[in-house]
Amino acid sequence: MSTPLAALLLAGLAVVGAPGAWARSPAKAAATSEVVLHCEAVYLPARQTWVREVRIAFDRHRVTAVEIDGQRVFSFSVDGTLLFTALDNERIRIDTAAQHWQSDFRGQAQSQGRCERLGG
Repeated sequence: MSTPLAALLLAGLAVVGAPGAWARSPAKAAATSEVVLHCEAVYLPARQTWVREVRIAFDRHRVTAVEIDGQRVFSFSVDGTLLFTALDNERIRIDTAAQHWQSDFRGQAQSQGRCERLGG
């Protein structure tokens, strides 16, 4: 690998892994807001409670990014106050108005729980 190509590749990886990589430009960073939800979901049939952290980034018009437990989700959809997404084999539904979490592991396990907005 040539030196200029290696430097370009490493610079790209540093930008992707940067903690502030939510926004693509400084102008966008100023216009983007974030809501953090702390969700306590009870998973059945195991009857275990998992604490899940959901970060929702948005601008004036739309949701721009969703992160669950520090992992950015690949895709999501929004229907009013409902947020639908998936992480690994877990299909997740979050009602931001009712502050409620619901998920399903392809029929093998289900969860429900309440969410609390952090920082405000």
